Amino acid sequence: MCDQNTVEDNKKYLGKSGTLSRRTFNALTTGAALALLIPRAANAMDVIETDVMVQTPDGMADCLFVHPASGSYPGVIIWPDILGLRPAFRLMGKRLAESGYSVLVVNPYYRSARSPVIPEGASFQDESTRNLVLPMARSLSAKTNMTDARAFVSFLDQQAPVDTNRKMGTTGYCMGGPITMRTAAAVPDRIGAGASFHGGRLVTDKADSPHLLVPTMNAQFLFAIAANDDEREPEVKHVLRETYDKAGLAAEIEVYEGAMHGWCPPDSRVYNEKQAERAWARLLVLFDTALA
Repeated sequence: MCDQNTVEDNKKYLGKSGTLSRRTFNALTTGAALALLIPRAANAMDVIETDVMVQTPDGMADCLFVHPASGSYPGVIIWPDILGLRPAFRLMGKRLAESGYSVLVVNPYYRSARSPVIPEGASFQDESTRNLVLPMARSLSAKTNMTDARAFVSFLDQQAPVDTNRKMGTTGYCMGGPITMRTAAAVPDRIGAGASFHGGRLVTDKADSPHLLVPTMNAQFLFAIAANDDEREPEVKHVLRETYDKAGLAAEIEVYEGAMHGWCPPDSRVYNEKQAERAWARLLVLFDTALA
């Protein structure tokens, strides 16, 4: 998960890589320009995008529901990174829907604010942005993650574009990584696949560590681990491997060399297109297999 270590790691990385200026970066990651950073599949389906309000035990959650224009498809829940639901994740949700999924991109901070909670071009590298989102992130818990997951699954199962005869998937980025694991544990009869991209705190020494929930899941998983996260906590990948093997569940666990924490969203200062596309391809393989 994003923290001060992430900020320092990214400063070093950006200093070495000769990255774009802040002005140029803002221009490339706001509005329609974001779409240019995400390739569109040659066989992309026409989709319908709708802003929806989902009832949860704690109130109404504003989300994006995007799905192919006709037919019914496996449902997928996307948990954004620490910066929340914003244009980049709306585009990522649309892209997944174009591949044949009915996707709910959620605002994890709905208890505090409607999305987007940050202005266009904001970065976790900015102190003002961290001061805004960290309190909201810390207000969430394993309990709220799981109650929200049940509510979002229930919503999807009531939608005509969702094929209830097929398992659902879930993806999460940064703080969304461990939430995918809690989602799989909260609704094990519905979640058939999960993917964590540069997820943080997947393995902790606390009683609510996500990895302890694996025996209660029925989902195949993909863990795409950032290189600097692995350098800091190299044991995580081994604990995950042992845990999934013991549970008899398939899990693809890989450290993405050269990819920094936060490398997947196209509006990230450390966006790594090559590795982000490879991770996306592995996600599609997982869903094609596990949600068939």
